[in-house]
Amino acid sequence: MSTILIIEQVLNGLQFGVMLFLMAAGLTLIFGVMGLINLAHGSLYMIGAFAAAAVAGLTGSFLLALFAAMAAAAMAGVLIETVVIRRLYATDHLDQVLATFALILIFSEGTRWVFGSFPLFLDIPDAVSGPVSLPGGIQYPLYRLVLIAVGLAVGLGLALLINRTRNGVQIRAGENDREMIAALGVDISRLYTLVFALGAALAGLAGALVGAIQSVQVGMGEPVLILAFVVIVIGGIGSIKGAFVGALLVGLTDTLGGIFLPELFKLFTDAATATSAGSALASMAIYILMGAVLIWRPTGLYGARA
Repeated sequence: MSTILIIEQVLNGLQFGVMLFLMAAGLTLIFGVMGLINLAHGSLYMIGAFAAAAVAGLTGSFLLALFAAMAAAAMAGVLIETVVIRRLYATDHLDQVLATFALILIFSEGTRWVFGSFPLFLDIPDAVSGPVSLPGGIQYPLYRLVLIAVGLAVGLGLALLINRTRNGVQIRAGENDREMIAALGVDISRLYTLVFALGAALAGLAGALVGAIQSVQVGMGEPVLILAFVVIVIGGIGSIKGAFVGALLVGLTDTLGGIFLPELFKLFTDAATATSAGSALASMAIYILMGAVLIWRPTGLYGARA
């Protein structure tokens, strides 16, 4: 196995990880502040991807498509929070799961009704298309490097928002004691709507960015949602830093596992069996990682200690 292949797969894992972070950051904020299990978060990812594809097709501008994706997902998030979610804060998690699962079905069928059942395609902008030469003679897609940079920039901006702004102070206080900040005069309903809209916009941005390297289709958000839940469990619920570290761990484990595990099995068996067994184990690797982290630290890497 060549060094160039290993470096390329590490970069692929980083790109996958930062995109998972955009999903997981919003999800962990919503759960940390509101205590809400939102299964419809993947639908917001899908809405962002479809909105980006539609706007890019009409205007030819990828930048406008990104803004449209974030705006559409944020508006859908505000609608969900004010119409449905606001009635679920006092209920148990089973009611939240059932209600948000119903939202998945509503958004999936609604998207299919508006856009049809066939996948849409979002073209990579010409300015960032094609490969770029990296040290060592590595040719790597420029767009994937841009995705890594965008993800890191959003992560930095989110950290500054949470740690250096008044709204960030309220969000962090809301994670610890919602009743107290409400008693101090903070409009808790407005805070919840703000957090939900922010998380939805991040999911929409992720959907738009990933939509340029894969087809945009109904149901595309659910597999990513599962991985996002794994990320926040590993990183610790409510922790942005944990979501970032967990996303990178999941991205690298999933990507590198698919390369190295079949090669490892080839040392002990024939090529066909090694490929099958290695691929099966690679698909379980992130869940094995999650189990190992929970055995070591039951609240996640950066979760609050009981």
